[in-house]
Amino acid sequence: MRTAIYPGTFDPITNGHIDIIQRALKLFDKVIITVARNSVKDPLFSEEERLAMIKEAVRHLKGVEVDSFDGLLVSYARRKKATAFVRGLRAISDFEYELQMALMNRKLNEDLVTVFLMPNEKYTYLNSSIVREIARHRGNVSKFVPPHVLRELKKKFAHM
Repeated sequence: MRTAIYPGTFDPITNGHIDIIQRALKLFDKVIITVARNSVKDPLFSEEERLAMIKEAVRHLKGVEVDSFDGLLVSYARRKKATAFVRGLRAISDFEYELQMALMNRKLNEDLVTVFLMPNEKYTYLNSSIVREIARHRGNVSKFVPPHVLRELKKKFAHM
């Protein structure tokens, strides 16, 4: 079984993320979407909230597992018997950071490959930070996230 890991913060999951997951499922038998516990970032949603939103967003897709991890991604991949990482590239500006991460992961475990996937062009400008910022200012993000994520964003920002 060919297993890939799609790591990220997913704060929140967007239609662009879902597009990448669907593309990855054409290449791999199983895709593990994993929420990275990143001490540097201060997410809007808790880990539990993000996991729940992701599970709801992908429940119609076969071959998807949702999880979280702490520590080195290559160690997590070894435990999950994964052979690849999936990363989305929206623009050339994403590439430099993603290349550094891919090369470092290869240095740590040369058996793991990183597969870069480009989303549908309608999602090339989309990221979770932009979605949060628009939602924070009561802008319409309904075209960027699944309906259940939209509801969660509205709840989060109703108190602000």
